Amino acid sequence: MYHRSRLIAASIVVSLLMAAAPALATPVNDKRAQAIAVKAQIDALDNKLELATEDYDVAAAAYHKANTKVASIKVRLGRINSKTSVLQSSLNTRANSMYRSGPTGILEVLFGATSFQDFAATWDFLNQQNQTESKSVAELKGLRVEAESAKAQLETAQAEAKKVYATMKGRKTYIESQLGQRKKLLRGIESEIAALQAAERAARAAAARRYGGRSGGRGTGWDWGSPTRAPRSGVVQIAMKYLGCSYQWGASGPSRFDCSGFTMFVYAQVGVSLPHSSGAQINCGERVSRANLKPGDLVFFGSPIHHVGMYIGGGRMIHSPHTGDVVSIDPMDRGDYAGACRP
Repeated sequence: MYHRSRLIAASIVVSLLMAAAPALATPVNDKRAQAIAVKAQIDALDNKLELATEDYDVAAAAYHKANTKVASIKVRLGRINSKTSVLQSSLNTRANSMYRSGPTGILEVLFGATSFQDFAATWDFLNQQNQTESKSVAELKGLRVEAESAKAQLETAQAEAKKVYATMKGRKTYIESQLGQRKKLLRGIESEIAALQAAERAARAAAARRYGGRSGGRGTGWDWGSPTRAPRSGVVQIAMKYLGCSYQWGASGPSRFDCSGFTMFVYAQVGVSLPHSSGAQINCGERVSRANLKPGDLVFFGSPIHHVGMYIGGGRMIHSPHTGDVVSIDPMDRGDYAGACRP
């Protein structure tokens, strides 16, 4: 999937080829016509895959968050159990000592004092010991209550992690089945499809060069006023280093990327942390009107949002388009423009 108009264009080309073809078409022409028709199907599949990849990225982020929570609760529970063990051991030792000495032993200590001052000091000491033990018992009870609460939180967090993992696994299975279907469609006409894709990339590159200073595209999005945050234009040069790197769903570098994985990876190199989701990235920073776009701003597409690129100026963006493509510079002329932000 890069742009819906490609599907329409491919369909028109197929129709024209069929109408204009002679009764005895050559095998070469037949194969090219087949490739054009198949490419339209592949483009439709790529569109589904991009939506599914966005869902997968969201689920993967949620799974990571759930696992982090589980790990944090386990650490807290470990500390509670450790402290409980120390307190319990101390109280056990004291109880054992009292059992061995019995009440007679305590009386012997008291009446063994040689002066009233010794007696008073011993009495105070025994009272302090008793208060300390009372506090220890109360603390132990509190720790046990806290441990039960932490265990309940852990079970909830683990259940949530399991649920999110199931969602993520289901999305992964769906994507892999779609990729299998894509591969099946390509079988036998790989070179013809590759030639069509190369021609398409060349046409996109030529269109990007022709754009000049135009803002390009349809739709302007919401008017967010003049941005107050300075643009991060330096990040564009970093992004350019990865031109030609392959698209791979769920990937975030260093040599393969999906769309949000690419922008996340590049921005991380200037110390900006972005989530691995185009739908989430639009909320990371100041929103920018289309008329105020500057190099380095992130631009978003789709409803719901499922694609992101980086604006580089002149109505162009650098992005990781879709399965079978590479990081490239293209005109920002998609009709499903959804907005922009400045991280």
